[in-house]
Amino acid sequence: MEPVEINAGAYYLRAIRNDSRFDDRPRLVEGFTDPEFVRWLPHLRVSDLASAGEYIARRDADWAADRRYSWAVADPVTGVMLGEVLLKEVDLAAGTAEAGVWAHPDARGKGMITQALAAVLRFAFGGLGLTEVTYQHSAGNEASGRVAAKLGFTTFRDHGLAVPADIVVLVARNAPGEPVVG
Repeated sequence: MEPVEINAGAYYLRAIRNDSRFDDRPRLVEGFTDPEFVRWLPHLRVSDLASAGEYIARRDADWAADRRYSWAVADPVTGVMLGEVLLKEVDLAAGTAEAGVWAHPDARGKGMITQALAAVLRFAFGGLGLTEVTYQHSAGNEASGRVAAKLGFTTFRDHGLAVPADIVVLVARNAPGEPVVG
């Protein structure tokens, strides 16, 4: 699938880019090297412009392969990248995916991720026809917990996933005939 752009109200969701219009690489490096980001997502490494370019190339390939859909959450006027929301582990046949998010240090605490993820959930359930989206976060990550709670995610106890004990797994479901989440 080609990347889909989404109007998320106060924010604009677009593909992460490095082209003549937008160079998101510096914002990726700033976000991924921020101590708070590293604290919660230590397995993700983007430490320089080259690795940021590789990250963007992987996201482009993921869209084409229908395995992960990723959006830069951008300021609608300037286009500056404020964070990222994504659907990973996408299984269109099964109707499932996992949501992921992060915010640039200067964009945290403003409700941006909640608004952006709500728009992505509407796309996931309404546009892609997904029926279940999971969301995982570290037990101590209160900001991620607030996002999940605001969007109606509930604890997913019988998930059968091999996850560490300090990871909280939540789920949002969109049953036939039910309103779309968000």
